[in-house]
Amino acid sequence: MSVTSPEITRYQQLADDFARAIQDGTWPPGSRLPAIRRVAAAQQLSINTVLSAWRVLEDRGLIESRPQSGYYVRSVLPAPEKVPGYRATVAAPGQAQLDLIDTVFAAQNHPDYTNISLACPRDGDFYPAAKLARITASLLRRNPQMIGRYALPPGSKRLREEIARRASYMGMKLTPDGVTLTHGCMEALQLALRATTRPGDCVGLETPTYFFLFPLLASLGLTALEIPTDPQHGLSLDALEMVLSERRIQALIAMPGMQNPLGCSMPLENKKRLAALMNHWQVPLIEDGLYDELQDRTPPLPTTKAFDRDGWVIYCTSFTKTVAPDFRIGWMAAGRFSQAVARLKAFSSMAEPTLLCETLAQFLATGGYEHHLRTLRRRYAANLDEARGLIAQHFPVGTRATRPQGGFVFWVTLPEQIDAVALFHRLLQEKICLTPGALYTLSDRADHALRLSCCYPFDERYRYAISRAGALACEMSDLPAGAE
Repeated sequence: MSVTSPEITRYQQLADDFARAIQDGTWPPGSRLPAIRRVAAAQQLSINTVLSAWRVLEDRGLIESRPQSGYYVRSVLPAPEKVPGYRATVAAPGQAQLDLIDTVFAAQNHPDYTNISLACPRDGDFYPAAKLARITASLLRRNPQMIGRYALPPGSKRLREEIARRASYMGMKLTPDGVTLTHGCMEALQLALRATTRPGDCVGLETPTYFFLFPLLASLGLTALEIPTDPQHGLSLDALEMVLSERRIQALIAMPGMQNPLGCSMPLENKKRLAALMNHWQVPLIEDGLYDELQDRTPPLPTTKAFDRDGWVIYCTSFTKTVAPDFRIGWMAAGRFSQAVARLKAFSSMAEPTLLCETLAQFLATGGYEHHLRTLRRRYAANLDEARGLIAQHFPVGTRATRPQGGFVFWVTLPEQIDAVALFHRLLQEKICLTPGALYTLSDRADHALRLSCCYPFDERYRYAISRAGALACEMSDLPAGAE
């Protein structure tokens, strides 16, 4: 195991190495870790360094100390089971679901609530605010007339150049002219839908999926067809192929990498097959890559767009989850639909603010972004480990959870006697907000599930909110706490 990272302390690197080994099964649940002196000698580290690493793993809920015996890998949460025998179905959001979305959104934005729900970090430590402020100030000093000009289409060339350069890390071959800047990822998704569909068309969706897609489709006069999605490997390509062969959809929206709300990623071979299917049937795939750059992998897995042969994949993403939410700067690479998308963008909102785009371009160009991402990934990985450990400790027997390979959201399934919406309302009375799984599907298949977010400072308030949610779930189910 390597401990040579120049950017973090040796004990943090050692903890990360052992965390990965635990997650990939090298150290299975119940196994005893090697003696501290043995690890110290093998890694050429001090005993105190190893002890510090073990404390980090304890805080993440991955290991436990047993007096007079040593350190052992804790029991881990089992993964959610795949829903058997499910066929793609067409549905539309009902008023009850739209009302629930409004209730959740209001609670997420309430300053007095402990939020284990909203997938958007609010603490300044998660964003490079000071660096961005210095870049912005420097740009204004050198070019004060910048804020006195309209931002006209196609927007900042420098930012589009930096985006095209970074896209190569994800396997995409883009040119600046093929990149359209957008007002966040939601505008990118909307532009993609407007360019590829007409009112009355049917759009394929993963299930579960990001819940704001339901009202978005409805606002455009589109219907949704839910396609089975495995909690570990993503969209069922066999089900998708059947839907495509039956010509049931005119477009597909999917998150092959770091799916929200499941947190899963499609294997590389599945991404290749997905791109081949969309090109063969000539149906546009709107690939939502919002969390792709938060993968734990180095180098990251390529996007589905990387395997797009004839331009049928439209890649959409944003910097809101990684750099600056309030900038609301997103982008898309629309392939054969690039001209239509660029025209729709110009007609609807013209271009993004030049000052913000140039600030972001400078941040990307100077290497600050990559350094920031590495720090962010480590922090989210630690938060996910600790959150899963708390769930294993406090939630009822029979609880399952996905194990994301990056990002900060994951999916929890509860014993079937627990109604997650009822749990949500009971927690609201105590000013704790989580997101019930019913929001993420138009069916009743997620009534006993919820999504948790780990993009907050992991303090006692946050830990209490998770443990309290588990205690209420135990009370509602009359089941004891503890992993299987």
